[in-house]
Amino acid sequence: MDKVARERLAAAVLERTNADQAEVLVAGSDRALMRFTHESSNQNVAANETSISLRVIVGNRTGVARTNAVDDAALDALAAQARALAELAPENPAQAPLPTPSRLPAAPAGAFDDATATAEPAARARLCADLFQAAEAAGCWSAGYVATTRSGVTVANASGTLASFDGTEAALNVKMTARDSTGYAEAYAPALHAIDAAALARSAVDKARGSAAPRRVEPGPWTVILEPAAFGELLCYLASHFSAQSFEEGSSFCSDGLGQRYFGDNVTIRDDYADPLNPSMPFDYEGAPTQRLTLVERGVARNVVTDSAYAAKLRLPNTGHALPAPNTYGPYPLHLTVDPGTRPLDELIATTERGLLITRFWYIRTVDQKQAIVTGMTRDGTFAIENGTLAGGVRNLRFNQSILEALRHCEFSRERRRTGGYAYALVCPAAKIDGFTFTSTTEF
Repeated sequence: MDKVARERLAAAVLERTNADQAEVLVAGSDRALMRFTHESSNQNVAANETSISLRVIVGNRTGVARTNAVDDAALDALAAQARALAELAPENPAQAPLPTPSRLPAAPAGAFDDATATAEPAARARLCADLFQAAEAAGCWSAGYVATTRSGVTVANASGTLASFDGTEAALNVKMTARDSTGYAEAYAPALHAIDAAALARSAVDKARGSAAPRRVEPGPWTVILEPAAFGELLCYLASHFSAQSFEEGSSFCSDGLGQRYFGDNVTIRDDYADPLNPSMPFDYEGAPTQRLTLVERGVARNVVTDSAYAAKLRLPNTGHALPAPNTYGPYPLHLTVDPGTRPLDELIATTERGLLITRFWYIRTVDQKQAIVTGMTRDGTFAIENGTLAGGVRNLRFNQSILEALRHCEFSRERRRTGGYAYALVCPAAKIDGFTFTSTTEF
C-alpha cells in the first residue's frame, strides 16, 4: 500500500473504535529475496504484506489487536477485539496519554529509491552473476543472498496524530568457501545500485584464499581489529542499555548514573535516523518525532531513549523511540552510529605488532547483562597480524568479553560502514581493541 491507501485504511479503523484513546499502526512491505549456493539460485521468495495493529485505551486499561485482513468485517472484528482485550486487561495507574500531533521532520534524503522499490528478479540475479563469476574464477563456491524491500508505515491516533513514511532497502550477503577456509562480505543500502557485487565478491574471495591452511594460536588477551561487521555484532548488544526501560529497572550499565564516564574519551555513540548511510523514518511507532540523540559523548553516558510511557514515568522528554505496542523492550534506539577515528583501517593494521584481524562474529550470547559481557565465535576470515602485516589465517576462537571494557581501550578507523543482521542496522567504523579476551580455540 502507498501512503494514501494506508492513511485511508487507518482512518477507517479509527472510525470503528469506541474508546477513550485509540491508535492505529498500518505497516506494509514488499520483500523479495534471491538465495544462492554453489553458484546457483536455489530459492526465490517474494511477499507482499499489510498488517494493522489497533491499540485502544479504556480508562487505564489497554488492549491491542492485530490483523492482516482489510475487508469491512475484519476491521469491525479488529475494533471489537481490541476493546474486549482492554476491558479484560489489568489497570495501569501510570497510563500515559498517547502523543498529540507534533511537527514532524522531513524524511531524510535517500531513504527511498524508485528503482529498488520496483526491482525485478533479474536485477537481483545480475548481482548474483557477479558473485558466481568471481567464485568460479577463484576455485571457491559461494552462498548467500541478495534482497530488496519496499516498506511503508502509517501511525494515526484519535487525538489527530498522523505520520507516514516510505523507504527502501537492499542487501547482499556472501560467503566464499575454499578448501579449508572461508571469507565473508556484506552490503546494505537504501538503493540496489549502490551495492558493488563485484567488489564484495573480490573481498570475500581474498579473505577465503588469504586465510587458507589456518594455524592455531593460543587463547588469551589479544589486540584485535574488528571490521565493521564484527564490531557491529558487538554494538547491537549495547542498544538495550540505552532504553529508558532498562535504565529504570536496573539492567543497564547506565542505571549507575547518566553523566558518568563508562568508555574511553574517543567513544561517541549516537542514535541518528538521518545518517546518510542508514536513513530511516523520522518518527516512532506512536507517531512522535524521533530526536537525533547523543547517547554517549566522549565516553560519558548522556541520554537514554524514551517513549510516551517512560517519558511520563521518569519525567523526561519524549525522544520518540517507541516500538510497536505491546513489546517487552520498552523504547529502543534503532539507528546506532559510532563516530569515526582519524586513521584509516590500513594504518591501524600497519601499527599493530601482534594481533588478530576479525571479519565477523557469530552466535553471540549474553553472559552478564549489566556488565555487557558476551560470548561468541570468530567466523569467515580471521587473520594473524605480525609486525603490521597480515600473516595468514588462524583457526577460529571463542571469546568472553565485556563490551564496556573493550570500549575503554579502543581506537576507531576513519572509514564508517553500515552493517546489520536480521534484527538490527547500524553504522560504525572498524575498531582496534587492546586486551580482547579469547577463552578457547577450534579445529577449523
